[in-house]
Amino acid sequence: MVTVTLVSGLAGGLVATIVMTVLMMALGDGSPPPTAALWAKFVGDDGPESYVPQGMVLHVLYGVGAGVAFALALPMVVAEVTLANAVGLAVAYAVVLTVVGAMVWMKGVLGMDPDRATAMQFGFFHLVYGLVLGGFVGAGLV
Repeated sequence: MVTVTLVSGLAGGLVATIVMTVLMMALGDGSPPPTAALWAKFVGDDGPESYVPQGMVLHVLYGVGAGVAFALALPMVVAEVTLANAVGLAVAYAVVLTVVGAMVWMKGVLGMDPDRATAMQFGFFHLVYGLVLGGFVGAGLV
């Protein structure tokens, strides 16, 4: 049995976001992240390409916050936290994050309509986030 703490959610969310971001930068198309578009729309005066650093900070904050939410919810969902159920539930959680990110933020708030390849990459990167988050939290690394 693994003890899940707020710190494990913070650390797991941070590590998962870093891994996901590295993959996004390596495999993505080089366009600004949706969080840069969010910053441009609500804070800035220029296009998203001018706010990549701010967008990346916002993305890390989202990832850490999502890790904390997962760590707080996990013990309420399962009686005993194991590596297997933490990874499985984190992957399911990543699917939910993908749908919310794509439908609510990208389409609803930002008015973006990503093509199929972009949507698939978006989903893949979030699945990686879920795998790393679940592995980190489920292994009891912190």
